[in-house]
Amino acid sequence: MKLDFINLGKLSISKTNMRYAKKAPDVSDILPTVRARGVLVPLIVRPNCAERAYEIVAGARRFTAATIVAGEKGEAEPLPCAILEEGDDAAALEASLIENVARRDADEVTQWETYTRLVREGRSVADLADTFGMPEPMVKRILALGNLLPRIRSLYAKEKISSGTVRHLTMATKSQQRAWLALFDDPDTYCPRGHQLKGWLFGGGAIKVEHALFDVKASGLPIIADLFGEERYFADSDAFWTKQLAAIEARRAQFLEGGWSDIVVLPKGEYFRTWEFRQAPKRKGGRVYIEVRDTGEIEFHEGYVTAKEAARLDKGEKIDATSKTARPELTARMQTYIDLHRHAAVRAALTGHPAVALRLMVAHVVAGSPLWIVRVEPQTAKDDEVRESVEVCRAETVFDGKRRAVLALLDFDAEEPRVTGGNPMTLAELFQRLLDLPDRAVMDVIAIVMGETLFAGSAAVDAVGLHIGVDMAKWWSADDAFLEGLRDREVLTALVAEVGGAEVAAANAKEKGETLKTIIRDYLDGANGRTKVEGWVPKWMAFPPAAYTARGGVGTVTAFGELTAPETGEQPESKAA
Repeated sequence: MKLDFINLGKLSISKTNMRYAKKAPDVSDILPTVRARGVLVPLIVRPNCAERAYEIVAGARRFTAATIVAGEKGEAEPLPCAILEEGDDAAALEASLIENVARRDADEVTQWETYTRLVREGRSVADLADTFGMPEPMVKRILALGNLLPRIRSLYAKEKISSGTVRHLTMATKSQQRAWLALFDDPDTYCPRGHQLKGWLFGGGAIKVEHALFDVKASGLPIIADLFGEERYFADSDAFWTKQLAAIEARRAQFLEGGWSDIVVLPKGEYFRTWEFRQAPKRKGGRVYIEVRDTGEIEFHEGYVTAKEAARLDKGEKIDATSKTARPELTARMQTYIDLHRHAAVRAALTGHPAVALRLMVAHVVAGSPLWIVRVEPQTAKDDEVRESVEVCRAETVFDGKRRAVLALLDFDAEEPRVTGGNPMTLAELFQRLLDLPDRAVMDVIAIVMGETLFAGSAAVDAVGLHIGVDMAKWWSADDAFLEGLRDREVLTALVAEVGGAEVAAANAKEKGETLKTIIRDYLDGANGRTKVEGWVPKWMAFPPAAYTARGGVGTVTAFGELTAPETGEQPESKAA
């Protein structure tokens, strides 16, 4: 490299310069200095023998400023230049980026364009990291922008989308990126961004690789990494769970070989409530509980017994270490599913019985309930399929239509309902409004308010359903969320007998749970040669509910949080004033 002064007319911006073919760079910060003292720092150039001139590799902003000053003065001074050897494109690219990054930050898209060209020239990620003084993961992050469609890179360069959005879009396929751009362009459609993109890309089932109990590399399962390469996810969550459940079973066998008397694998998504258990060693009958979380995480709780068993141990009694704790007939998920659907049916039917709603309201005022202050029943469920099942059922559709009519009657916004407290209308104003309405209209308001504040899964739902005579077949039919929640083979066999007859149940008694579910679905749909069963409702959802096995475990929660067995229906004494 040698230094020389070169006339302005013999200089042009090289194609290797990172600012080539772009609009004229902003030189407002250096223009006053160039006017006063000229260009002091040499430009980096290389010969262009074909034109007997020189190409500017680094220094486009100084060249632009000098050109402006030459136009103002009517004459041009030669510029100081450091001359590279001819033909070394890689060295020219490095020089361009090093100098420009040092003087004015280059956006990541511009850096990606230059890094990509350097890689084509033979530079490795390690070479780039050493040359530009940055960690290799940062270089990989910038190179990963190549996974994006050009328009997404353009949006990022123009700061119309955030780095968090870009980070997750690099995990998307090209078709997913095109689908996302369609959402981005539609002003009337929700477009997920940032961390919300992860759920959109994986269908809500993003599972981190770090949660696997099995050898991920040996499994051969496809993995998707984010922009930084720091977070890795399984591309197929179903395939992950097949491997993960097999690994759990293997760990269970290891615990048994290790001398533990019993290992309990909790249903997926069910929490291990530590306050319901006490620690106990192997020799005293302690068990291992395996908690399987929806995120793919597995938690092992070694050495626990139930609180009742712990009380027996405190008295010096022994517990049967080989006996398993009695499992309820329904999992927590299924109990939630049933409670919410029965609640939806009762409150929908309640809209046709305003006199009953009025009396129920009085009962709430006198006896109280967990919701009476007044709060709306949230109808929450941890499982997305359960929540969606309830949201789209006929009962909810009917109730929502009548609810909107009442909101319109009271001049409330249907999209921000505040029928039961916290509304912008004062109590006196609302009272006056109700005075202006006929009795029938007031009764309709009461029915909606009562439906909104009826505690799901409570004994009140049972009482109202029995009194009104709610026929669940009019409001509910078995869907995928219901069948997915069934896990107990004894219960599934009983359901097969109910829809298909005892002979069919006996013939398939040893089949797997999925096979039994398929048989149930075939009878309900009238598919695969099965006679269609109309209006079937499982015993749990009827009024009153009933169990299919001697184990029971089916009931409702009273207003005071206690479980009421369907066989007795016993209730605590009223707290009425």
